[in-house]
Amino acid sequence: MSRRVLASTALFALALSACTTVSVASNPIETRWVGHSAGEFFAKFSPPISDTSDGSTTVYTWRGGYNRIKQQGGRSASVSCTAKITVSSSYVIRDITIISDRPGANGPSYCTELLAAS
Repeated sequence: MSRRVLASTALFALALSACTTVSVASNPIETRWVGHSAGEFFAKFSPPISDTSDGSTTVYTWRGGYNRIKQQGGRSASVSCTAKITVSSSYVIRDITIISDRPGANGPSYCTELLAAS
């Protein structure tokens, strides 16, 4: 019985720790942008195409980075990136989810090449 209580306590503590305001970025795009102003992002890459309020956050749909690039193998491709950007009530980016992506010039993700660059 004590193992069950210990396991439940550990799971509760883990779930509770996920509720903190500190975010652990899981990819280079989030590492670069989570915690930064959405205004900075939109000024650099273009305004969002739509938004939806969700309680104290706003979810923006953004599309940009339209370009023609040479990919590995010498092919030329038209590329762009589409993302959902979750922003807090203080206009700080909390999450970026890539919706549409293509291979980039130097790897598997054009969005990463575009949005993770400093």
